[in-house]
Amino acid sequence: MSTNLSVKNVPDELAARLRARAARNRRSLQRELLCILESVTGFGDARHIPAPTAPRTLTIEEIAARARARFPAGTESSTTYIRELRDKG
Repeated sequence: MSTNLSVKNVPDELAARLRARAARNRRSLQRELLCILESVTGFGDARHIPAPTAPRTLTIEEIAARARARFPAGTESSTTYIRELRDKG
């Protein structure tokens, strides 16, 4: 037997986030809410694998730090290469 539940007065921002999460996981909003409830309560199919979360967006500072760590000496300038291409063509 199953029961219908209703959640009232859900803030618009929360509802938008739930809809976006459902879309990312290719689920209906109803199925996404049920998966969340199953996950939180430990109820449901033991084989259920929670949907992956979206990757975090990096800030420009984090991107720059990663570039500096990967290329500590920087890279050679492309100016010479671009001038050679321009002069050939």
